[in-house]
Amino acid sequence: MGSTGMLNNSIMICAPLMAQSVEQMVKDMHQAKAEGAQLVEIRLDYIKNFQPHQDIQIILKNKPLPVIIVYRPKWEGGQYEGDEHSRLEALHLATEMGADYIDFELKVASDLIREQKMKNDSATKFIVSCHINGMTPSDEELNNLAASMQATGADIIKMVSNVSDITEIARIFHLLSHCQVPIIAYSVGERGLISQLLCPKFGGFLAYASIDRNSFPGMPSLYSVSHTYKFDSLNSETKVFGLVSKPIGHSKGPLLHNPTFRHENFNGVYVPMFVDNLKEFFSIYSSHDFAGFSVGFPYKEAVVEFCDEVHPLAESIGAVNTIVRRPCDGKLIGYNTDCEAAIAAIEDALKGTPISGKLFVLVGAGGAGRALAFGAKSRGAQIVIFDIDFERAKSLACAVSGEARPFEELVNFQPVKGAILANATPLGMHPNTAQRIPVAEATLGDYELVFDVVYTPRKTRLLKDAEAAGAIIVGGVEMFLRQAIGQFNLFTGREAPKELMREIIMEKF
Repeated sequence: MGSTGMLNNSIMICAPLMAQSVEQMVKDMHQAKAEGAQLVEIRLDYIKNFQPHQDIQIILKNKPLPVIIVYRPKWEGGQYEGDEHSRLEALHLATEMGADYIDFELKVASDLIREQKMKNDSATKFIVSCHINGMTPSDEELNNLAASMQATGADIIKMVSNVSDITEIARIFHLLSHCQVPIIAYSVGERGLISQLLCPKFGGFLAYASIDRNSFPGMPSLYSVSHTYKFDSLNSETKVFGLVSKPIGHSKGPLLHNPTFRHENFNGVYVPMFVDNLKEFFSIYSSHDFAGFSVGFPYKEAVVEFCDEVHPLAESIGAVNTIVRRPCDGKLIGYNTDCEAAIAAIEDALKGTPISGKLFVLVGAGGAGRALAFGAKSRGAQIVIFDIDFERAKSLACAVSGEARPFEELVNFQPVKGAILANATPLGMHPNTAQRIPVAEATLGDYELVFDVVYTPRKTRLLKDAEAAGAIIVGGVEMFLRQAIGQFNLFTGREAPKELMREIIMEKF
């Protein structure tokens, strides 16, 4: 799957507004403009006690931006449950009053648009929309649907799906880049986020983004599209990099990688990718448009088998956190930038005190844990590993000449003075910030240093407790920065601007 079309895709950002009163709708329109929207979608079906003549006039008279008028019935996923004739009359009225865009459902569009164009010599554009239930149709079926929508006389067509797997969005991208009529196409839901974020690359007419107080799963905020992703800098030649993870809500990678790409004049975009099935994902997103990936929880070990080649360090660790598509042949090359990043963060905090000979207590034997274990081994530490899966702990301990202990023993484990404790589990990650690994509070002061891979929040409950007990603490943000620097080098083939990346992290994280 590749992108076609013009180098620079001009795309508008639309804020959907669902206020329950006309007064609030007007306020929200002005807020949307202030936050960077270029047009707004007004959902009349959400307005309580809606009075068509009065309310539409107020909205259009006070609009600071072009508006799309939508009056969605229940049968197409909206809120309106009244008389169909009254609903269509309200849309006719909006046309007569000069609304910029009117949205008609495909089921009723053909006759209505013909009638409106005959009656009104106005500049109003007509959008014909269709909500797709179930799995996203094939490329051929989507093309046929687009043709039938275009045949209604639509100026713009709109398709909305609710994908159950991110691979379905590839068909939306194919439609966007090949459709001969202006088109809006996306998926709702967390798995559909990239359908909005990559819309400028593949050629959509507009993308949706929410105002600050209205958030929707799978929809970026107006702030993020204006500042983090900067849609106006994306085009058909933009290379896509993404975090392959499940879930993706915690990801801060876009806040770091995107401004760094722009600073270095590198035409790339970094997006979160909610992936359920690695095999299907890499099979579908196999074009050179998708140039590289970060790999997050829970896939750092499982992803190794989907790499065509694996760097020796990553192979020995058995975990990959970075994948680059080699330009010359499209093969996926796996790397591990976590290992050195984690150990370097710990060593820097110890200010020259060697790790060699120290007891290194590791909690978690997954991908991040394996990177830490191999890093600690390379420095000559004595490693003890705890994991909920004792067999996994034993396997890792064998690989690094360490010792495995059952997870339930952690609460009573007594370290020697001056040991290092490292959490490589997601315990304590937002939104479950009250959690932490079950290390006895009385023993935290025995550790010289406590490290936590979790970086949202920057200071986890474990780190707060350890700091109170007198230990040196190192947050996951330090590891994140160092591994991201390594990723940038691999993604771009350039030297990362380290100081800039640190400044971004300190400001944004």
